Amino acid sequence: MGLVGEKILVTGSAGFIGYHLSRRLLEMGAQVIGFDAMTDYYDVTLKERRHGMLKQSPGFKAFEARLEEDGVLHRLIAEERPDRVVHLAAQAGVRYSIDAPRSYVDANLIGTFNLLEAVRAAPVKHLLMASTSSVYGANTDMPYAETDKADTQMSFYAATKKANEAMAHSYAHLYGQPTTMFRFFTVYGPWGRPDMALFKFTRAILEGEAIDVYNHGNMSRDFTYVDDLVEGLVRLMEIAPEPPASTDQIADGDSLSPVAPFRIVNIGNASPVKLMDFIAAIEQATGREAEKRFLDMQPGDVPATWADTSLLERLTGHRPTTSVAEGVAKFVAWYREYYRV
Repeated sequence: MGLVGEKILVTGSAGFIGYHLSRRLLEMGAQVIGFDAMTDYYDVTLKERRHGMLKQSPGFKAFEARLEEDGVLHRLIAEERPDRVVHLAAQAGVRYSIDAPRSYVDANLIGTFNLLEAVRAAPVKHLLMASTSSVYGANTDMPYAETDKADTQMSFYAATKKANEAMAHSYAHLYGQPTTMFRFFTVYGPWGRPDMALFKFTRAILEGEAIDVYNHGNMSRDFTYVDDLVEGLVRLMEIAPEPPASTDQIADGDSLSPVAPFRIVNIGNASPVKLMDFIAAIEQATGREAEKRFLDMQPGDVPATWADTSLLERLTGHRPTTSVAEGVAKFVAWYREYYRV
């Protein structure tokens, strides 16, 4: 691939997805500039361990600062002059956005604005920015397609991510910066986030505690194994959108903007799994049956997600290959080794 020798800025490089992407890029021969705030939203030690492994590569350079800190990204990008930027850093979590919405304004809105301004001053070959399946909100037609209307977000987290999409589109239109937004669908795997269901379920099951099963188990998610996501993302990095000469040139199902070098792409597994089946996979991998505490739906949550990934496949040729049983088993094996249980 054409990323060998390129300098790539990855924000959120100590995060779950950022770590896996950075490691893959380093293995491919790229130079990676890792940017992370090391916030205490979850265990900082886990983030430090991820960054520590990346620092073992001579091609990795780490910077620790907050996105919202004025001038930091501007100076970093001006000095390092990356070829491409992958913006993964954000305040994550649907439920936490109900308790601490200000942190989402700071990181997701102000921080992303700072990044857009920094890239405007020092343009790159391709700017890629993380969005989320949560932007589809109250949509009930599935699978979710990038061309579907997405105006009914159910959480403030989702609202900030939808705002990021609009902000990025306006910059792509005004300044011609090729930009791809990618919408993630429930990513899981080794080195995952402790606030995610797989991590919480695994920990509780191994410690003999009950797990909280929301909406009485009547939920499904398009669970996406992290290696499958990274593969799709790496392939997308080389496909910078170009503004069409006319709307007639935009293929059916393509989210390419008619007025900007801007595109939105789902990255998911295209195969929703029922929550109870997901829990069964964890029980199989741990060899233990979960004690289940059935509860009502949480505020801001949605009963189901399902990605239409036909655009990703058409652009990159990539289709996910990891089954939930295989992916969950890999996570549980990592968890047992990491926590020595």
